[in-house]
This record gives sequence, structure tokens and C-alpha cells, in this order.
Amino acid sequence: MKIVIHTHEIVKMTRPNFLFMIADDHRHSALGALGTEAVSTPTFDQLIADGICFTQAHIMGSTSGAVCMPSRGMLMTGRNLFDTPDPLPDDIPLLPELLRGNGYTTFGTGKWHNRRGSYARCFGESGKVFFGGMNDQYAMPVNDFDPDGNYPPADTYLADGHATTVFTDEMINFLNKREPDDEPFFAYIAFTSPHDPRTPPAPYDAMYDPDQIELPPNFLPEHPFDIGVRDIRDELLAGYPRTEAEIKRHIADYYGMISHMDMEIGRILDTLDARGLSDNTIVIYTSDHGLGVGQHGLMGKQNLYDHSMRIPLIMRGPGAPAALRSSAMLYLHDLYPTLLQLAGVDIPKTSAGHSLTNVLNQATSKHRKLIFSAYQSVFGSPEGNPYQRSIKDERHKLIQTVVAGAVTWQLFDLLEDPYERTDLIDQPGYGNVISQLKTCLRKRQARSNDPLVTEADTKPPYIA
Repeated sequence: MKIVIHTHEIVKMTRPNFLFMIADDHRHSALGALGTEAVSTPTFDQLIADGICFTQAHIMGSTSGAVCMPSRGMLMTGRNLFDTPDPLPDDIPLLPELLRGNGYTTFGTGKWHNRRGSYARCFGESGKVFFGGMNDQYAMPVNDFDPDGNYPPADTYLADGHATTVFTDEMINFLNKREPDDEPFFAYIAFTSPHDPRTPPAPYDAMYDPDQIELPPNFLPEHPFDIGVRDIRDELLAGYPRTEAEIKRHIADYYGMISHMDMEIGRILDTLDARGLSDNTIVIYTSDHGLGVGQHGLMGKQNLYDHSMRIPLIMRGPGAPAALRSSAMLYLHDLYPTLLQLAGVDIPKTSAGHSLTNVLNQATSKHRKLIFSAYQSVFGSPEGNPYQRSIKDERHKLIQTVVAGAVTWQLFDLLEDPYERTDLIDQPGYGNVISQLKTCLRKRQARSNDPLVTEADTKPPYIA
């Protein structure tokens, strides 16, 4: 695919650099500055003070238990969940690939869960890269840069040190070679933290005393009904029923991983400052999905509760307002057109993302009216797969769960009940809300090419 620089390209000195940092399993609420969880994150807190923090950022969901793979695929393609196949097709332009073809130096390091060929299309330079989903944080299998773009498995070796530090060092090495008047860059680092195995290095391994950890308000020993994920890997990280002591230990380790990553990101940002690059660099921090860790009796992210579907999103730099917290509802893949627009690159027609530039320049405080989410596992026969679908507006959220043909609906008032503890589906007075949300859900399923719905399903009475 030939990508050309367009005649309207912004002058090089005014084109921003991008430092894009993405974590694995970092839920939206685990940031110290938000005051919702007792986790120490001074670097993130300063980023929030210096930039814009989106408090209603979501992923669209996943078609498998490996939620990170389609989530990252949507980010890289700007497409919706059911239009993002694996492997990523050659004819869909990827975000770094487009920037690379339009005058940007592109550098990548860390986790890449979308196959080797797509990585080679995206990055002209590379630090250590992990082609996989998860691994021992102290024995991460990595590949060095391959100018031929093959990244053969035979060249894989184990990195020396904790993965967060290893990938941070690679990013710092790249930044230390940059000069302020060089061509613009897109530098991408994908941490494997705070994903399990949650083994932060000292002193972060003892930073949080499990006995002092406060359980989340929606902690449960078990989920109140079967959502079809009981026996998947993530859920087996803790026993049934979940005990308070075990969940506190998991949260302590989770916080330790986040605080360690926060420190390492501080090193990256210090390097950006030292090289004189901060003024013209847009810094983005986000995650591929959230995590339960005991909320609703769940450990993983294979569900549609906010703790799993919502993610942190912070932006700082030219074009981003300072000290602004935005409640605009958005998807992670809305960053695809946003960054292209900020770089002066045409947005492909294949993109389903909506640019955030009007929110960034404060022309509006709104973005999306509805958030549709989906989870469909790969287990069992196609007819017997458990699945979930949800629709959310600025106040209410409706979730449909289907397991072995049994259908369960849930309704939550997110303004009154942000932890999704009180199910209103059978309460009087919510009939119109439920009917309207079911209508919206079926229409969004059809618009998103959800294979579980047809146009006929978008007509009343929405019994299923």
C-alpha cells in the first residue's frame, strides 16, 4: 500500500511528536489523583495536572478471552470490534504506518499482540519487542529490531531484568538520540504491567500492606449468576469463593505494579524534558482494558462492567488543555483519527473512530452519546458460546448476558450507583428506560456488524 505525503502537510517544525504509552490491565479508577483508589501515582498525577484526563474512556470489548488483542487492533486500525479481524489485513492502514508514510520516524518497544507482520509495517525503528500476550515479568521473551521486518522466533531471547524497566530503558535510549529539530516522531511503548504475574521489584513489592488495603465497595465472594467465564484463566487466579484476605493481597500486588510503572514513566518524561522535546511532544497514556481484581466477584476483564471496559486516558502537550478533567464518553480507537488529525494526515475512510480534537480545543464537552460494548468468548460451539452485550448513556447502563440459552438483563443507574451494585431491572418505574436502551442496543449492534443481531432484531419488541 502506497502512502504519500499530502500537499496540505503541516510544516515540519509545527508537527507534534507523539509519545504513546499503553499499559496492560490498568483500570480507569487506579490513579491517585482521582481519589478513588489508594494507589500512589505521582507521575500520573502530574500528567493529569498538566494535561487533560478523560474519565469516561472505554474499549468496545472483545471477541475472545484475550481482550488485549482486539483492543489493540481497534486502536491501530480505528475500526470497531467486529470489523477488526486477526491478523490485521494488509489493506487496512495502521496508525503508526500512516504516520511513518507521512514523514514521521516511528519507534516501538514493549508488547505487541497483533503479529509480527503488522509490527514491521508500523515501525522503522524498534527496541526490544515482546510478541505475545503475557509472560514472566523477569523473563520476557523479546526480539531486537529486524531491518528485514521478519522478527523470526528463532531470534527470540529472554530480556534481563523486570519487563517494565527493560522497555523503559529502550524508550529512553531512543529519546536520547533525538534532537528538537529532527523530523517528528511517533514513539510507542507498550508495558506488560500491571498484568499478572504481578511481581513488582523492590521496594514496590512491599509498598502496600495487604492488611491495610481497603476492599472496593462492589467486592463480592462470587458473581451472583453465571456469566460464562468462571473457568477461564483470569478467574482462576483466586479461589472460589473469593476471600477478603486473598483479594487484598492481589490488590496490593496490583498497586505495586502500577506504582513501579509510574516511576519508570517518570524517567521517560524526565528524558523528554532533558532533550528539549517536551514542548512539541503530545504525551498519551492509556490502557488496553481494565480489570476486576475482586469487584463483582471477578478477577479478569472478560465482562462488561465499568471496571473492565473503562480505561485511563491522559493527554498532555501542544493542543491539549491543562488541568482539565473531561467526562466526554469515548472509545480507545477514537485516538486513531485524533492523532492523525493532529499530525495533519488524512483520516482513512476505513476509520470508525471519532476525532477528539473538538474536545481538546474545548469547542465541546461532549463526544459520544452512547457506548456499545460486547464480550463473546471463543469457548464451546458457535451456538453455545456465552456472550454479553451492553449499552450505556450518560446515566444508565443495560447489560444482556446469555449463557447456555439463559438470558439475564441488568440495569444500573451510574450516577447514583457508579460501582454497579444495585440492579434495577425488576424495579418499578424503569420500563421506559429499559425499552429505550434495548432499542439503542439492537441498533448499535446492527451498526457495528455484530454477528449476533440482524436488522430484523432492531424492530420492537426486543424480547431476546
